[in-house]
Amino acid sequence: MSTVYIALGSNLEPRRQYMQQAVLHMQQIGKVLNVAPLYESEPYGFTEQPRFLNSAVCLETDWQPLPLLNQLKQIETTVGRITRQRWGPREIDLDIIFYDDLVLQTEHLTIPHPDYRNRCFVLQPLADIAPEFIPPDATQSLQELARKCRKTNHLTRIQSNWVAA
Repeated sequence: MSTVYIALGSNLEPRRQYMQQAVLHMQQIGKVLNVAPLYESEPYGFTEQPRFLNSAVCLETDWQPLPLLNQLKQIETTVGRITRQRWGPREIDLDIIFYDDLVLQTEHLTIPHPDYRNRCFVLQPLADIAPEFIPPDATQSLQELARKCRKTNHLTRIQSNWVAA
């Protein structure tokens, strides 16, 4: 079994419902060990779009990285994601940030996620569920990385227990 950290985001209504559905579907591909609080953030990349809801999941799974990525893309489709412009509005976005201590770079998948350190909306939810985890490409814990990120990025905590058990 591998421990995987997945970031979730949505900025099209019903945002919370899309994210809840995604977490429920993830239970079919592994054991959801922990779900981070729900945050609201400003858009990243293309900024002329609605604000995002963000969270993270710690998932224990037998799926290998590339098949897992395909499963997550299938969940996005099932939940209702429609392909649009890169970094544009989306119903749901699921990204593998970490997969155990794996460092991987393929045409379709890079682990750790290439830009996680610059995204407070990724770091803070991850730090909430795995504060002492040290990413394989870092020397500091997620908690320390998130603390640095909060100085430059604004994030609003919305709710702690937002997924039905």
